[in-house]
Amino acid sequence: MKKHRQRLRVVTYNIHKCVGFDRLRRPERVAEVLRQIDADVIGLQEVLSISGRRVQMDQAKYIADALGMEYRMGITRTLMGGVYGNVLLSRFHFLSNRTFDLSHPGREERGCLQADVAAPGNLVLHIYNAHLGTAYQERRHQARNMMRELILDLEQQNGARILLGDFNDWTRGLPTQLFSAHFAGEDIRRRLGRKRTYPGLLPFLYLDHIYYDPRLVLEGVRLHKSRKALIASDHLPLVADFLLQSLEETSEGTRRRAS
Repeated sequence: MKKHRQRLRVVTYNIHKCVGFDRLRRPERVAEVLRQIDADVIGLQEVLSISGRRVQMDQAKYIADALGMEYRMGITRTLMGGVYGNVLLSRFHFLSNRTFDLSHPGREERGCLQADVAAPGNLVLHIYNAHLGTAYQERRHQARNMMRELILDLEQQNGARILLGDFNDWTRGLPTQLFSAHFAGEDIRRRLGRKRTYPGLLPFLYLDHIYYDPRLVLEGVRLHKSRKALIASDHLPLVADFLLQSLEETSEGTRRRAS
């Protein structure tokens, strides 16, 4: 009997501090865009959270509450009296999270938020949400540091890994080469064809990406280009739909290949 597989929708979205093309800061627009997408796991970059009287100023909490999801924030620096960095949101329960530093001397602070999430089918998702720098040598340094972390983590992981974010690698340099060699994900680029993620209204650069382990079966990929998404940020959300293979299915497949 064929087993039912759980579907998983993943999105990566640089929200530009919720400042849209009209230069207005509107977290409610970002929340509405994400509500339209209806993802299970969301990686956000450039999130600004300021605690205070206005709930919208704490962007991470405001968006999570609007979607009814759990969230974790990876802080890279302080900004405007608050904190700034990457955020992961999930319909599933977070098991752990940490942030590792990707900052390069003389450049803006950068980081990668890593979290483990309890997915259906007794599967753990190991998710990495990164925002790399805009300088060529900076990104090379960051890509090598990320690969060290990924390889060290691999010994302690038994689930499926997803690496997503804004990699700023429009030159298809070392980050693209390393991550493509270590993960699946080039098929996402091929399926998108000439479609790009930045800037939102007239995109001509491919900055945002989702890499993944083969345990995840890619069903489809698209850019979310609703009217609200075109104005809410300077990036477009990148959406990928997967089928989850449970640990039992993966073990059966391994045994069949070995026999």
